[in-house]
Amino acid sequence: MPRPRSIRLIAPSGYCQNQIAAKRGIERLSIEHTIDNTTVIGRREQRFAGTDHERLNDINELAQLSSLPDIILAARGGYGASRLLEAIDYAGLQRRFANQPTAICGHSDFTAIQLALLAQADLVTFSAPMLAGNFGADPLSSFTQTHFWGILTQPSYTLTWQDTQPLTGSWQGQLWGGNLTMICSLVGTPWLPKVTGGILAIEDINESPFRVERMLLQLYHAGILSQQKAVITGSFTHGEPNDYDAGYQLTSVWDYLQKKTGVPFINQLDFGHDADTVTLPIGAQASLIAQEKQRHLQLSGYPYLVD
Repeated sequence: MPRPRSIRLIAPSGYCQNQIAAKRGIERLSIEHTIDNTTVIGRREQRFAGTDHERLNDINELAQLSSLPDIILAARGGYGASRLLEAIDYAGLQRRFANQPTAICGHSDFTAIQLALLAQADLVTFSAPMLAGNFGADPLSSFTQTHFWGILTQPSYTLTWQDTQPLTGSWQGQLWGGNLTMICSLVGTPWLPKVTGGILAIEDINESPFRVERMLLQLYHAGILSQQKAVITGSFTHGEPNDYDAGYQLTSVWDYLQKKTGVPFINQLDFGHDADTVTLPIGAQASLIAQEKQRHLQLSGYPYLVD
């Protein structure tokens, strides 16, 4: 169990519909840690976790905090972050978080804010578990917790997993990405970081293989995908093919895009909306190594919690 940390909740996206899970997450985290700003989980304005002003304030007020928490944790995803992007105080956040060991954590819809912070403020954040869906899950995933606290408390971290296809090679670059739908929603905007020679990690939920392919083709046609050294694919939850697909599945998508772009697709990482997920630092430096079916992702250059 990690030593006690200070955690501040934010809710920039959807209303936390599963209040039981959110409260369970708070109870679990409160056993060892100090949790602040818990009132955000009960806020609601239509489908959102409060008004646009309230949700924007969750982000912008971080620049004014006299004392930063160890962890800033999104309550849940959903939709709503896209409404806030043009009004975020990027300059203020960049000044406040520069060289600070605070971990800004979330995924799914929060990807939009994470990529905007990288593009506009050069801030590294964590595609990481969230309050309701992960810390409040029943049961709680020990895999997810181990990787979350492991990377947040060490200056470098290595992930190791098995892929299904043999491949040998190594690639180095800036790690970026997150939820594929949110990445594509930022194409052509100032909020998408211009990463060349990077390692793109992607995941999604409720997207069938043809939709995943269409989004990747959007990144290809926009000149983004071919500029990457490698693509790491995580979980694509609830996106199973149907009878009409007739054998067309995600492996078909990976093979097609790899042949079309020449960019290797490294698959089977436990990352995304499944119960078991690793934590990835968005904007950090990465070294990806493939040895037959073994995969290693070495990560460094991210903020970590010091003792």
